[in-house]
Amino acid sequence: MPTPLVSVVVPLYNDRRTVDLCLRSIQAQSHPRLEVVVVDDASTDGSAELAAAHPVTLVRAERNGGPGAARNLGVHHTTGDIVFFLDADLTMHEDAVAEAVALFAENPSYGAVFGIPDKEPLFPEGFIGQYRILQYHYWRKSAEGLVSGGFYALGAVRRTAFEQAGPFNPALRQTEEIDHAERLAARCSLLLTSRVRGRLSDESRLRPLLRKAFVRSRLRVPFYLDRGRAMRGMETGGRAVASLLAAVALATLPLIPRQPSAALVTALALAGSVLADLGQYRFVHRERGTGFLLRFTLAHLLVNAAVTAGLATGLAQYAVSPRFRRLYTEAPAA
Repeated sequence: MPTPLVSVVVPLYNDRRTVDLCLRSIQAQSHPRLEVVVVDDASTDGSAELAAAHPVTLVRAERNGGPGAARNLGVHHTTGDIVFFLDADLTMHEDAVAEAVALFAENPSYGAVFGIPDKEPLFPEGFIGQYRILQYHYWRKSAEGLVSGGFYALGAVRRTAFEQAGPFNPALRQTEEIDHAERLAARCSLLLTSRVRGRLSDESRLRPLLRKAFVRSRLRVPFYLDRGRAMRGMETGGRAVASLLAAVALATLPLIPRQPSAALVTALALAGSVLADLGQYRFVHRERGTGFLLRFTLAHLLVNAAVTAGLATGLAQYAVSPRFRRLYTEAPAA
């Protein structure tokens, strides 16, 4: 059986800090047949010039269109049987592409295989950066197996499956992955696997992290309501309950000085939020100990509350905005 050509597509937007490491990790892959397309999504920090120093095809977008549009443009410039998407803030282990190819060969029903980043960040990080990577790793590791959600920051898709599902919707800048994976999952199986591994640099400050959690949860509302369900994988009922209880804990906290009995509600809500995703907290305790766990719990409480606020805002927007209700029902441009 001939060795398949794998096309690695890297969307790039102001990733000066990580792009060299990202592209070096592609060059170090054990799989022998690769083509690499980097799509500069109108960067302003010189990261495109750094990418151009590597043996890649550099495609420049005329204007910033977001990750979905950048990935579409990259796929258009590739020819491989397998398209491997890699965000520019990630590096791959040297066998990542080879493992994806092997998984496709082992199971022809797989249309996509998505990887799981390590529990260690790409760079030494402060507390928020460490929190984010541990949480990101655990949620994906705990969902390992067949999923209906997509993780295109580190994942491979058969070209035939991608063409059948159609391109990413360029109108979606934060939730293009869930939309595309839903179309893909209707046609083939999607696997989330730790056989495909990488290392990630993600949000390292609290305010941008909370903003991202709020926006993404708000934009998921019409997706959930259109389908009557969440995605299979990371989005469990327990985690939905955890988010709601986190919001209750924070909302009742200011009442305690005037109404001491509110402390019981706060404590019960906090305990319930932890118990609803207990495996995550056990994992963090094993990895980093009690002191770090206490700080992790507080950070995750704030993130869960931001998720609940985003969902509440999205429900209100869904009720009054026909355009918002149609967010995922309009076909993406080819």
